[in-house]
Formats: sequence, structure tokens, C-alpha cells
Amino acid sequence: MFDLIKKTILTGVGLAAMTRDKFEELAKELTERGEISEKEGKELVDDLLEKSKQARKDLETKVEDIVHKVLEKIDVATKKDIAGLEKKIKRLAKKETTGNKGGMSE
Repeated sequence: MFDLIKKTILTGVGLAAMTRDKFEELAKELTERGEISEKEGKELVDDLLEKSKQARKDLETKVEDIVHKVLEKIDVATKKDIAGLEKKIKRLAKKETTGNKGGMSE
């Protein structure tokens, strides 16, 4: 019964959004109804919290991947691209400054 309850909860769409309070509330209800023991309730809360953290990380990774793919498709400069251009500009500016010190003028 305990495994069935865990599986049912974990298949819920909002797992990543659930909080400790929600999990504790659910475990308390199940304990009060006698469906799980107090120990199982604590284990359930810990397990669901861990699964919730992982679901959030997975969701964040998926969103980052999608955003990255979209940016590539629309050909938008990334921070890395801009940083590279900034370095190049600094090098060119330095070259120009050092090149003009020899008394040459444009």
C-alpha cells in the first residue's frame, strides 16, 4: 500500500512545485487514516522531498536546454560570444595604442 501511495504521488504533475509543508500534510493525513505508520510517513516526506528536488533540477535543465536551442536557432549572441568580442576589441585597442606611440599619425 505504501509503495502504491508513493507511486501515485510521484506521478503527479506538480511534484516539482510541492513543498515540505504539503508533503508533511499528506503524510499526516495518511497516518491519521491508518494507511501508513508514523515512521513510513517520515520516510515518505523525506523521499518525496528528494524526488521534488530532483524534479526541479531536471525541469531547470530541460528549460535551459530549450532556451539554448531557441537562441541558437534565432542566431542571438550568447554571453560567451560577447565576452569573446570584448576581448578582441581590447586587444585591437591595445594594438592601436601601442602602434601610435612610434610617432606615426593617421
